[in-house]
Amino acid sequence: MDMKVNLAGLHLNSPIVTASGTFGFGEEFSDFVDFQKLGAIVTKGLTLKPRSGNEGVRLHETPSGILNCIGLENPGVEVFVKEILPRIKSFNCPIIANISGNSAAQYAELAARLDDEAVAAIEVNVSCPNVKDGGIVFGTNPKMLSEVVFSVRKNTKKPLIVKLTPNVTDITELARAAEVSGADVLSLINTLTGMAIDVKKRRPVLGNVTGGLSGPCVKPVALYLVHRVHKAVKLPLIGMGGVQSGRDVVEFMLAGASAVAAGTMNLVEPDLTGRLYDELLVYLEDNGCKSCGEIVGGLLL
Repeated sequence: MDMKVNLAGLHLNSPIVTASGTFGFGEEFSDFVDFQKLGAIVTKGLTLKPRSGNEGVRLHETPSGILNCIGLENPGVEVFVKEILPRIKSFNCPIIANISGNSAAQYAELAARLDDEAVAAIEVNVSCPNVKDGGIVFGTNPKMLSEVVFSVRKNTKKPLIVKLTPNVTDITELARAAEVSGADVLSLINTLTGMAIDVKKRRPVLGNVTGGLSGPCVKPVALYLVHRVHKAVKLPLIGMGGVQSGRDVVEFMLAGASAVAAGTMNLVEPDLTGRLYDELLVYLEDNGCKSCGEIVGGLLL
């Protein structure tokens, strides 16, 4: 079975990848994961300077999911490049660096600093506020999204992945904006905005009031949006949102995803990615496929 995937020049041995923020930098899962079955490690979000994250409660379990407001806690790009990257490249698994900024210039600088041969691709998290424009999230405005993608594109020749937010009226409008501005791949979806309330205290549970909802509960929304974006653009897609079985992987691929990311469920089952690979392989063999690419976009309507 040919399980290899080519995402606009990003060559993966498997369509199974990790979702940013749920896998650390890979080291935390190295005792559990078979990296031969993993297509790529997507790092937690990197910023120019170290961040300690939000105060108060940052993680809250909900029915079939979790809310998080971690606040992009990370050691900063300099520590990543000098200390962490030399260690994790020994896994012999492509490393996709996820970046976050509060201006187009910050995104551009991050891309330039990650111009290291050990970094296979850049994933741009556009679910961040633009501090120069009243805090509007980059990924909700086509013009601002284009500015970010274009700025990053000028500063790297690596495959450029743009991670789309679902918190918009029409995600295809943003997908097209990313496509024409230089994106090579789109990943979706990022978390849905939500909140939880402590009825005894009559206060929000999360320290940041709102947070990002992820886990199995978001899968129907994610599938729908992957399907819509697949029909709207020509770029390869990485689908994610509530993946917990090989069947989920197949569903995302049928909807149009060339690769599929496991996220929240890594926190429940740290060796999840290996099981997803095995279950996908069984499905492909049972259905007479010769490669995983045969089912991409194969949804019958």
